[in-house]
Amino acid sequence: MNGKPKINYKAVVIGASMGGLEALRVILSSIPNNFAAPIIIVQHISPQSDNYMIEYFNHKCSLIVKEAEEKEQICPGIVYIAPPNYHLLIEKDGTMSLTVEPRVNYSRPSIDVLFETAADAYREGLVGVILTGANSDGSNGLKKIKDRGGLAIVQDPITAVSDNMPKAAIKNTNVDFVLNLQKISCKLIEIFQE
Repeated sequence: MNGKPKINYKAVVIGASMGGLEALRVILSSIPNNFAAPIIIVQHISPQSDNYMIEYFNHKCSLIVKEAEEKEQICPGIVYIAPPNYHLLIEKDGTMSLTVEPRVNYSRPSIDVLFETAADAYREGLVGVILTGANSDGSNGLKKIKDRGGLAIVQDPITAVSDNMPKAAIKNTNVDFVLNLQKISCKLIEIFQE
């Protein structure tokens, strides 16, 4: 056997902000319905948002897309999206928690909160993805994912609606891949193919 042993990745976390709805559509619509991992997402949204995003993605994706719920068990092949005005945390027992703790990086839900708790829960079994966005949320969380042995993927800033978030992540972390949206989809499929 040559090189490092294959890592058995268990979950994907994705953070997006300005321009994220379209970026997520491109990625999620390409993922097949037999995808072998959960995808857990924080998209910065207005605290008053309705469930439009859930309905939208359920029409565009072959995976089930739902709003994350308190104490819900995380299952492979499902896309979980943080509800408006709640931080989404991943517990070590494989469940999710929602809190109304203060905003982090001006945001609730915060990408950093999701990524940091997921890094503790999944350690080297986690893939973190930072997409388009206008602030630096997610850069600390992606660094923690990488520090715990996970994989760090960032949208190529040139292709982002707002390049602040991808640039902050690249500056803060020794990322594994900087890719356009279509290549992020392909990379995720490749990682989780059995």
